[in-house]
Amino acid sequence: MIGGGRDAFIGAVHRMAANLDGQIELVAGCFSSDAEKSRLSGQDLFLALGRVYSSYEQMAEREAKLPAAQRLDFVSIVTPNHLHAPIATAFLQQGFHVVCDKPMTRTLEEAAALREVVNRSGKIFALTHNYTGYPMVKEARELVGRGEIGRVLKIVAEYPQGWLLDQIEASGHKQASWRTNPEQAGASCCIGDIGTHAENLGRYITGLEIDSLCADFTAFIPGRALEDDGNLLVRYKGGAKGILYASQISAGEENNLSIRIYGTKGSLAWKQEHPNELTFHPKDQPARILRRGNGYVSDVAKKFTRLPFGHPEAFIEAFANIYTEVTRAIRDRLEGKPAADYDFPTVEDGVAGMAFIETAVKSASSDQKWISLIKH
Repeated sequence: MIGGGRDAFIGAVHRMAANLDGQIELVAGCFSSDAEKSRLSGQDLFLALGRVYSSYEQMAEREAKLPAAQRLDFVSIVTPNHLHAPIATAFLQQGFHVVCDKPMTRTLEEAAALREVVNRSGKIFALTHNYTGYPMVKEARELVGRGEIGRVLKIVAEYPQGWLLDQIEASGHKQASWRTNPEQAGASCCIGDIGTHAENLGRYITGLEIDSLCADFTAFIPGRALEDDGNLLVRYKGGAKGILYASQISAGEENNLSIRIYGTKGSLAWKQEHPNELTFHPKDQPARILRRGNGYVSDVAKKFTRLPFGHPEAFIEAFANIYTEVTRAIRDRLEGKPAADYDFPTVEDGVAGMAFIETAVKSASSDQKWISLIKH
């Protein structure tokens, strides 16, 4: 693992998720750019001192020199955005598979360059758009794919939070400080951080790609360099329309990601804060509440369900489903088996996500109403 040391949030989530199925062991890490903090973090995690590194460059070089039976199989990158590309590149070039947190890079240019590195390396690259790991999100995708709601007409995706309503970055709040800093986060805060989840969720469930968009960004908090609220109108290839908004200044909201998909034969609705339910509303019929773990859901939803119905499963398990699929892909590679149909976000999803972010930034700063998605 790179990043995720003491006081980090998402690194611990990744470690719990990776460990959930007993197939992945944390063996090495560089947990901070501060060498002493990295050492102490490795001590917290009971790692051998010799496998705790003071820099990711040192780790990539030394791990590559270890015998095959000892060196790591893949690295998980859980740092701020600006470090994703150089770290992923270093480990891919040394022959390691990579799991990377989103957004994939700081810029679209970096994303395209990283795609080239991934393709040349032949290694597995997974992006942790974790909301694709929920069983009922996969059920929604199956229903759309089977034509149960007909042709998709409209997608409404939203992700409101309230944690940046105050300028907490000014008091040194770690998570706020880097997300609101263009040098570390990139050209967007709110859309880059959580709006990209809403966009990815719509694309994952429906398979539709954005054709053009119209974006309005606002930094409501004085002195904030990047937006804390974004509102987008979306046109999809094929004629569907969409509304996407993300906000980090919505008082009282926690992580209220939700999506509604309307088609010619019915609609679907899913909410991240109530992830075990999917509402399926056929046209001219009563709404049906589909619940994870029941026998009536698809085989795909069953595959990614861990607990019997009535026992909630959520955030950690969704992350774990991505790690489980990555593990399956790596194991097949190690055993010389042909590649299968793995279900995890790839480098292509990362490039598409960065194209979405940069197009939204371009639109928000332009007087032009509609901006075509930047080619990627």
